[in-house]
Amino acid sequence: MDRAITQNPFGLWGLTGGEGCSVIKAVLILQHLLNQMIYIKHLFAAHLISGVLDYKTLLDARALPVDYARGQLAGHPMCMEQYYRLFTSYRLPGPQRDTLVAQESSVMPEPEHIIVACKNQFFVLDVVINFRRLNERDLLTQLERIVKMANSEDECLPPIGLLTTDGRTEWAESRAVLMRESTNRDSLDMIERCMCLVCLDDASGPEISDSTRAMLMLHGGGPSKNGGNRWYDKPMQFIIGADGCCGVVCEHSPFEGIVLVQCTEHLLKYMIGSPSKLVRAASVSELPAPRRLRWKCTPEIHKLLSASTDKLQRLVKNLDMNVYKFYKYGKEFIKKQKMSPDAYIQVALQLAYYRCHGRPVSTYESASTRRFREGRVDNIRSATPQALAFVVAMTDGKLSSSEKMELLQGAIAAQTKYTILAITGMAIDNHLLGLRETAHELKLETPQIFTDEAYILSNQFILSTSQVPTTVEMFCCYGPVVPNGYGACYNPQSDHIIFCISSFYDSPQTCSANFSKAVEQALVDMRDLCDICKPTCNTSEQRPGMIHSKSKIFLCQLDKSFRNLTRTEEELKKN
Repeated sequence: MDRAITQNPFGLWGLTGGEGCSVIKAVLILQHLLNQMIYIKHLFAAHLISGVLDYKTLLDARALPVDYARGQLAGHPMCMEQYYRLFTSYRLPGPQRDTLVAQESSVMPEPEHIIVACKNQFFVLDVVINFRRLNERDLLTQLERIVKMANSEDECLPPIGLLTTDGRTEWAESRAVLMRESTNRDSLDMIERCMCLVCLDDASGPEISDSTRAMLMLHGGGPSKNGGNRWYDKPMQFIIGADGCCGVVCEHSPFEGIVLVQCTEHLLKYMIGSPSKLVRAASVSELPAPRRLRWKCTPEIHKLLSASTDKLQRLVKNLDMNVYKFYKYGKEFIKKQKMSPDAYIQVALQLAYYRCHGRPVSTYESASTRRFREGRVDNIRSATPQALAFVVAMTDGKLSSSEKMELLQGAIAAQTKYTILAITGMAIDNHLLGLRETAHELKLETPQIFTDEAYILSNQFILSTSQVPTTVEMFCCYGPVVPNGYGACYNPQSDHIIFCISSFYDSPQTCSANFSKAVEQALVDMRDLCDICKPTCNTSEQRPGMIHSKSKIFLCQLDKSFRNLTRTEEELKKN
């Protein structure tokens, strides 16, 4: 869709020439193309909504195939509960703590509507009317109605969605002010109970790079563009730009990244494999008009909106996002070295950071614990002593290539071992969190470990990383979690790796472009080291395998239930 929209207008400009009447022709052709682009955008949106409804039908029937673990300890069935929160949950802001609200009532049927955001306005689109699910032609008709309503300047309302971009405490306070008016309560209720949002964005600029796409998904380009065309408490927001810039924004609380990826890939396959079905529409008069959500805005609300607008603009200017593709090799090369691609990339990130800053830092990598019922994630702490030994050796140049290779193998083995511990519930972070929260709930004095400087520093994740692999060409991105940190999301493909590196401009310690270059150089140097030491790899490849085997024995002795998780040495080395 992206290519179709961005290429067509420029290809047809060659049909015009000369002056006078040709100028009129050019204007008419341009207007026709613009109309065609708008129609394609709405048609795409209708097809997407149809795919969402198809997917939700699977979820409602609990007919979604069970996921099985891939990578380390592959083949184990995974808990599927996160999927059932995709379209039925909401993050409710609170003054002290937010609440994850899940709609699980068996008494009342779930609301069957979505919210369409257009021109910073919000509209209710019922997808089931008189017990009939709308077909794509009906959806297209309703979307065109919504766009026409949004373009009506007489009814333009303040961009209330900007309030959701603020800090959680500030948004909770603003929501409390909104709730004083019954009109606002009704509008909030419709948003909070909807299946998802579809955001029809205006075009954002003439040239769109992957880095720009990433930022437009996250913040919409700020208050002057599509920043108010969002509602950040909803788990799923599908963004469809007039210029072909499309994506999904997720609120991460109800589910992890792979659930979002699986849903998105299902929708893409549906849209590619299922042609748009524009059956004969029912009479327009039979379709009730979509409803615009109304807001009663007092001077206090306008003041809050102004404050939220200023903060968002500062955040937009401060975000330093760099999306790039490393094309020199991908995960297939790494697998040929008998190494885990994920562990390999994690070690490369450690090397890149050390070269940029001369020290290791606390690092977070998400590890799925969906092998357990209701499992979410734990933390793989990638800044291991073995990784430090390797990056120091690669930096000071005192050791031979074979010695460096031995250290690389040790770093990857340590990373792999920690990964296995994390995904089988034996990492440290969730257990420590449980102890801290138990003490809090029992009104006990906070244990000293949680106020110790070392513990506090260990939880300042300057490197916040995540592998989000996909089977189609797409990427995931997010911002850093501390002011002087990096967000590093990566998607290893067969012959290339996609990286999304983020930081903040106002930190003198970080620069996304420089860190990206350091990551690339680290990957090149590690490849060269593997090539130089290829004979050594063949003679010593059993060494990491012995570490994996010990891990397997340890897990099996700890609990017989883990016996079915063990695999052969070669399987443990796969990603």
